[in-house]
Amino acid sequence: MENQDVFDKVVEILKPFAKNEEALGNISLETSLQKDLEVNSARLVDIVLEIEDSFDIEVSDDDADGVNTVGDAVKLIVAATS
Repeated sequence: MENQDVFDKVVEILKPFAKNEEALGNISLETSLQKDLEVNSARLVDIVLEIEDSFDIEVSDDDADGVNTVGDAVKLIVAATS
């Protein structure tokens, strides 16, 4: 799966969880899930579950803890689906 395809799908997953609409409109690989999108830690768990379901992968707790930016999520997914 191409990085751009993964990125686009991750953005779609994040939309319902992001509190900061402005940051969502300017989303990039460097966008912080918690600082920029204002996603709380409980919602991060939901995002990881959505990622697992959408990409048919399993994310370990350690890997989930390393997802701080959109780029982290994309890298994790690309590595798991390659």
